[in-house]
Amino acid sequence: MSSKQDRLLDIYRRLLASYGPQGWWPAETPFEMCVGAILTQATAWRNVELAIARLKDNDLLSPGSLMAAGEEVLADLIRPSGYYRQKAARLISLDRYILSRGSSMDWLKQEDPKELRQELLAVNGIGPETADSILLYAGNHPVFVVDAYTRRILHRLGLIQASLDYHRIQQLFMDQLPKDPALYQEYHALIVALGKEACNPKPRCGLCPLRDLCPTHIIPESTIPQG
Repeated sequence: MSSKQDRLLDIYRRLLASYGPQGWWPAETPFEMCVGAILTQATAWRNVELAIARLKDNDLLSPGSLMAAGEEVLADLIRPSGYYRQKAARLISLDRYILSRGSSMDWLKQEDPKELRQELLAVNGIGPETADSILLYAGNHPVFVVDAYTRRILHRLGLIQASLDYHRIQQLFMDQLPKDPALYQEYHALIVALGKEACNPKPRCGLCPLRDLCPTHIIPESTIPQG
């Protein structure tokens, strides 16, 4: 086992012990998961939940329903997620693509993830993080998702350079860890939990379960328990 593999697995075990299983992605169907992957772009998950609930209340979480509703109606319903006009257009593009492949969405789990990734990247508004989220959580493919939390945390831990691109960060995980979708799902979700709870842009290192591994950690006085 390499030293990088040791460190990545140690990080995973610590985060799991600290935060517990995250149960991601919180969606009832693959289509809902895909919609959430678009809605979560540049916003907090609580805003996505509000938008998803409004779509659900209007029976707009099945393939074809978003195109039928139209961009104006959709934009109004997803307003809580921010950038709602842009996201409405993206959701309709995604809906059109899904319908072109088959509304049952069985293809998402059955076909080659490399080919599916290229198709997803060709859909308006889908970049690497969104495409990989769909492949991992809706398709159950072993594709690690990299987000802003991942970059920030790994850089602070001294595992990557700040300038490292998305695919090289992704490859770090995929080269060192078993090709296990369940592991990738849980690991990504735990990174998000750490990024939300402690490893913020202004870090709260006293709350971090990885602080003894982190060469950059600072423990502000306000986070140190009094006794």
